[in-house]
Amino acid sequence: MNEILMIAISAVLVNNFVLSQFLGICPFLGVSKKLETALGMGGAVVFVMTVASCITRAIYDLFLFPNGLDYLNTIVFILIIASLVQFVEVVLKKFLPTLYRALGIYLPLITTNCAVLGAALINIDKGYNVLNSTLYGFFAGVGFTLALVLFAGVRERLEYSDIPESLKGLPIALIAAALVSMAFLGFKGLFGI
Repeated sequence: MNEILMIAISAVLVNNFVLSQFLGICPFLGVSKKLETALGMGGAVVFVMTVASCITRAIYDLFLFPNGLDYLNTIVFILIIASLVQFVEVVLKKFLPTLYRALGIYLPLITTNCAVLGAALINIDKGYNVLNSTLYGFFAGVGFTLALVLFAGVRERLEYSDIPESLKGLPIALIAAALVSMAFLGFKGLFGI
């Protein structure tokens, strides 16, 4: 139980993919304008990251490593992630068409989201088993969602703020992202992680 707690705290707060490791910045900046789209993208990333972490670790342990094919892990992992994203895209298009349209191009970009691939590769690097890999993927997705939701809240407040004309839009968004990221740096060293 202690190990699970450490994985959770590490993935969500200390080593947050977006705010500490700076992975997955494209959807972070792209879909964080509104809270609803941030939650939708976060849910999709949590699902893809969790399932991808489980499947990639199992395939690595059962097929790639025993057959000396571990050098192919990046290619195989990207194929698995792309398949999962296609599944999510079909489900959202069928059951949640408004969210599907709101996410737009950023939904297929989960395939090339370096945070999802990063989670799969970190699981191999840290030597996690399938269960711990799955948990790490889930909590990393939760951390990604937390970053999106926090930043969406900040950006929604910025809409009604008096901002100099030269800073409106992306410049103030980048400044806000830097400040939120600096706040997360306060979690470094928490519990010796």
